[in-house]
Amino acid sequence: MKRFILGVAAAAFLSGTALAQEFQPAVVYDLGGKFDKSFNEAAYTGAEKFKADTGIEYRDFEIQNDSQREQALRNFARRGANPVVAIGFSHANALEKVAKEFPDTKFAIVDMVVDLPNVRSILFKEHEGSYIVGKLAAMASKTGKVGFVGGMDIPLIRKFACGYKQGVKETNSDAEIFENMTGSTGAAWNDPVKGGELAKSQIDKGADVIYHAAGGTGLGVLQTAADSGALGIGVDSNQNGVHPGKVLTSMLKRVDVAVETAFKDAKDGNWTSGFYTLGLAEGGVDWALDEHNKPLISDEMKAAVDQARADIVSGKIAVHDYMATEDCPY
Repeated sequence: MKRFILGVAAAAFLSGTALAQEFQPAVVYDLGGKFDKSFNEAAYTGAEKFKADTGIEYRDFEIQNDSQREQALRNFARRGANPVVAIGFSHANALEKVAKEFPDTKFAIVDMVVDLPNVRSILFKEHEGSYIVGKLAAMASKTGKVGFVGGMDIPLIRKFACGYKQGVKETNSDAEIFENMTGSTGAAWNDPVKGGELAKSQIDKGADVIYHAAGGTGLGVLQTAADSGALGIGVDSNQNGVHPGKVLTSMLKRVDVAVETAFKDAKDGNWTSGFYTLGLAEGGVDWALDEHNKPLISDEMKAAVDQARADIVSGKIAVHDYMATEDCPY
């Protein structure tokens, strides 16, 4: 796997001769890095799966600040990478500009729509998966008090929170839910200390199950929950093994599948642009059950969420989408 450094070394690097490869996909991660055990790492997992299955190397880059987004995308396109997948809504403005400059390059973006003929936009129904883990949280809670810690305070994360709250309330209408966001800038995705502090404040109020949608910040939430005898709920990647027996479940957001599919479709000549929205029915979101959390999930809990899952897919349960209304009734 090749990585290259932007900034001071960029000009020197670009003057070198790249190793030719007939097919050369690339991925640009969001702030927090590819080993955040959450959102970015799901993308990395998908790229690695493609590499393992095909033997084809890919290039990737971990941005350190917002100014590197456009530079990274443009440098990959200049060097012939195709497709180039941008992870996270914050790449949207940079991608729109670069995709226009390179109309023959295929691009994809996760969590935002960029309406251009050479861009695939991939969205998820995070509220549906969050409803499922909210139901589990309500059923697992002994205090009737649960929490949510978000990363950057944006509509997307409010979407996670609202679906979670609906799942909690429709399982236990008397439940109390505490909600905190970490910050208003990109730094909110990578502040585990602040995540731990917010989790502790909720635990001090009686919360015994806390769901995070906060990227690397969420590792602090899970750590504090585990240390305090509460249960955490992971997000994006399967985080059940981060603290075995202390993580109730994880809301899976299949960014790995989105990246792997983008690479594979481009390689096989099946590329399509446009936008796609993936929910429970499409396998885009789900919840994680494995050896690490199986003892925490009773037969009653599993049956309840299996039923809820089926009802969401059939339309019997309509999960509120915060981003469609900019409000949450729960």
